[in-house]
Amino acid sequence: MIILKKVLGGNEIKDGKIGSWIKNLAKSGLIQYLMKRIVILFIVILVAVYITIFIANMGGYVDEIIKSDLYMSISMKFKSNPQYNSLPRSKLMELIDAEFQNEIKRMGLDQPFLIRSFIYLWNSLTLNLGRAMFMTSDSGSRLVKNIILERLPQTILLFTTATVINFLIHLFAGLYLSRKYGSFLDKLVLYLAPTSSIPGWFYGIFLIMIFYSWLHVLPPGGMVDYPPPVEPALYFLSVLKHMVLPISAWVIGSLFLGIYSNRTFFLIFSMEDHVEVAKAKGLHPRDIERKYILRPTLPPIITNFALSVIASWTGAIITESVFNWPGLGSVAYTAIQYPDTPVIIGINVIYAYLLAFTVLILDFIYGLLDPRIKVGGGR
Repeated sequence: MIILKKVLGGNEIKDGKIGSWIKNLAKSGLIQYLMKRIVILFIVILVAVYITIFIANMGGYVDEIIKSDLYMSISMKFKSNPQYNSLPRSKLMELIDAEFQNEIKRMGLDQPFLIRSFIYLWNSLTLNLGRAMFMTSDSGSRLVKNIILERLPQTILLFTTATVINFLIHLFAGLYLSRKYGSFLDKLVLYLAPTSSIPGWFYGIFLIMIFYSWLHVLPPGGMVDYPPPVEPALYFLSVLKHMVLPISAWVIGSLFLGIYSNRTFFLIFSMEDHVEVAKAKGLHPRDIERKYILRPTLPPIITNFALSVIASWTGAIITESVFNWPGLGSVAYTAIQYPDTPVIIGINVIYAYLLAFTVLILDFIYGLLDPRIKVGGGR
């Protein structure tokens, strides 16, 4: 409702004005601009996904490795079976070759990589992610979408929660420090900012040593106690207990640099001319902070938050390994180890779509939040 009022110039929205609102959007060029952005983002996704396919397959080299491993496993299967020991070598090789060709055809590896790369591209763009080569989901499915979707909620639960906590701490602490420029606390954060160069998983190792090995108060990893509690309330508390250390590691890892970055960001905006005019008028500092500093900075703040949330959905390979968290990061790590190309491509395709959709929504929000931003790049 607020957005509609802003587009209509503050008029109240009634049933008869929905059509006029759409006409206003068309006249403003916003719809045309969004359509152009959709086309551009689709082309970007197209190129990014194809590059991912090419790199994940190493230009077809991975397929040759898979063929070699497949031929070896088929050969071992026939040669280790006693019923084939009496066959002549030529006949045995014919059976191995026939089985090998059938498997190659079944896996679609009988076509040149260039042709298959475009087949992979079409399937990826239509979200037909296919079947994994080696991996299975927790329920035993070979479908890539099941492998990803069964682990995605755990990743969102942990890393999106940590991202939201980080965002709120960095935002409000940075805003507070911008009012305390030059104070002891401000200088302390400045001096401690380089500690954020150490990754969160490294702090996680120390947290495990302190709170598990020494104090014995928190679990070292996993998602829930074993055996899992039956009652929902106890299950929730068990999951919450297992989330404390990994979330703390992520928060500590980016704490001081995030606060320092936001503090500097708000300081720059607090020196703008319109802020100085507001101060000269004698407005209350809280009103100046809210209306003249925080509100104009909403577009970059929302951008940072939205992109951080989307990035958190991919998980963190090392952090999940340290804390044995069953998320999407561990799936990506396993897929890279095999390598299981369909799973690697599937994870990147879903992330590309989420990122493109987020950028499109942000473009729309920019034009509504900040009147200085012109539709179509300032035409």
